[in-house]
Amino acid sequence: MNKFRFLALAFSAAIAFAACGGTAENKPAANATASNATNSNANTAKPVAAALNKEALYALEKTGWEAWKNRKTDGLEELISDKYVGFSSKDGRVDKAANIKGMATTNCTVNSYSWSDEQMNMVGTDVAVLTFKGDQDYTCDGKKGPTPVWSSSVYVRDGDKWRNQLYVENPVVDPKAAPPPAKKGEVAATETTPDALTEALMSVEKAAWEAWKVRDAKGVEGAMAKEFLNISGTGRRDRAASLKNWSEPKCEGLGYTFLEPKSVQLAPDVALVTYKANATGKCDGVGIAPTMWVASYSIKENGAWKNAFYTDVAR
Repeated sequence: MNKFRFLALAFSAAIAFAACGGTAENKPAANATASNATNSNANTAKPVAAALNKEALYALEKTGWEAWKNRKTDGLEELISDKYVGFSSKDGRVDKAANIKGMATTNCTVNSYSWSDEQMNMVGTDVAVLTFKGDQDYTCDGKKGPTPVWSSSVYVRDGDKWRNQLYVENPVVDPKAAPPPAKKGEVAATETTPDALTEALMSVEKAAWEAWKVRDAKGVEGAMAKEFLNISGTGRRDRAASLKNWSEPKCEGLGYTFLEPKSVQLAPDVALVTYKANATGKCDGVGIAPTMWVASYSIKENGAWKNAFYTDVAR
């Protein structure tokens, strides 16, 4: 049982961040009615979560892992974003309800865990990405969980709180090791016409994958935001390292197909698209992972969507 299916459920919003507004300026008596209306609107305005720093985000995630370890499921409806997306090797893409059900019904025993190499990256002002390496000693339904793993935990600003929106973990792998075999017996979902947001985001994905396929470094770079991050089982890579990894190796037989894309708007300038990807080919003699779930966050830069954070996990 892969823990990423439901680990992020248990995170706690124990730290709430309320932004403070300024004091209204004094108004002449003749403008008393307008002033009162303005003050009333200010007093009834919903509080907005303040900006995160690494320590605050670390505390949120730490509380979540403690809840995971101690098997506490109270308050999950409040703690998880309604826009939550996760992946399960059994159930595929899962939403908030499926995530909560998984946490409540899976029999797990967590003996210990530890983190290292934590890093926080912002995607705009309303989306925070925490990446780190996790070591764990746990079993679910009698099966020992993978360790160590590279974890990605994404939080979104929602009113006066930051809520968990995605959690993915990739078992640490040797970059020269053969990828896991393709999933067999998979039934493709009926394809539907994508909405405008999904179509726009997938055009960025297709441009990046096509550039990767034909070894076009400028094309790969053109799809990336100024602050780009990628994480996988081989580790964390910034923009420069990702560009090198996706354009320099000698490859042959590269190909890809996409299935079941679905998007969600997280902020006016940030959106997530998730989809299935099938890939073929070899790079530097090592096979490409054949089947995966992809989570790709894009941000608008100068009016155009650019990929800001990308991760995938074998399915």
